[in-house]
Amino acid sequence: MGTLTWTRRFNGTLGHLAPQMVANKMRRAFMTPRHLPPRDWELPLLAQSERITLRFGLSALRWGQGPAVLLMHGWEGRPTQFASLITALVDNGYSVIALDGPAHGRSPGREAHVLLFARAMLEAAAELPPLHAVIGHSMGGASAMLAVQLGLRTEALVSIAAPSRFLDALRGFTKMVGLPARARSAFIQEVELTFGMPLKHLDVAHYQMNIPGLIVHAEDDTFVPVKASQAIHEAWFDSRLLRLEQGGHQKVLADPRVIDGVLALLAGCCLQERQSA
Repeated sequence: MGTLTWTRRFNGTLGHLAPQMVANKMRRAFMTPRHLPPRDWELPLLAQSERITLRFGLSALRWGQGPAVLLMHGWEGRPTQFASLITALVDNGYSVIALDGPAHGRSPGREAHVLLFARAMLEAAAELPPLHAVIGHSMGGASAMLAVQLGLRTEALVSIAAPSRFLDALRGFTKMVGLPARARSAFIQEVELTFGMPLKHLDVAHYQMNIPGLIVHAEDDTFVPVKASQAIHEAWFDSRLLRLEQGGHQKVLADPRVIDGVLALLAGCCLQERQSA
């Protein structure tokens, strides 16, 4: 019997008898990432990086010189998953700072979630030069949009394969692990207590996005449905939506059309800055 099948059977039985206990256990599971090593294709770029440590022990990798671009990976992700994009940014005269999210890589912590990622970006920005752009993938994209709501200042923002509502991710998880109704409700309440805010506040429909942006999503993404990109686009007036036929959830990061779109957005922001100077 597979681990997931066993978990679903366990939750399906005990979730009726002790919903709060099961909800606590699943909240910890939901917020505890695995540490996955880099793939072979990531190693050359990793060797070229400079490891820096920010306040509170937050770890990051840095490449290049020029206007600063901050990158945030997704759940159980790594900075070097942006390898193709990092190389293009450095070649075009940007400096890149890619964070290890909380409880990921060399950054401290045992648990992680979108709000912790957003706060980490705010902490990093306080120590870095003014940000020309912020780029986030998956949960990193959701955290970047949330960070802007919390006061992160940047001239442009790129969201790649990001969810539009955190509640959707929670519902998908509860379905995957087989939580019955009472345990499911208790699980949602536990997450809200952890965040200290209603989860409806983590819906981009309520966000104020007043900076130029690019939203990227692949039609064949099986992890975050492509419809999330349309919801983000509708809530973000000054944004361009780039939907690709293929690329899944991860390979989209290396698509030449994504790289071209990012560079065009950043170049346009540089031009506007020079014209307004």
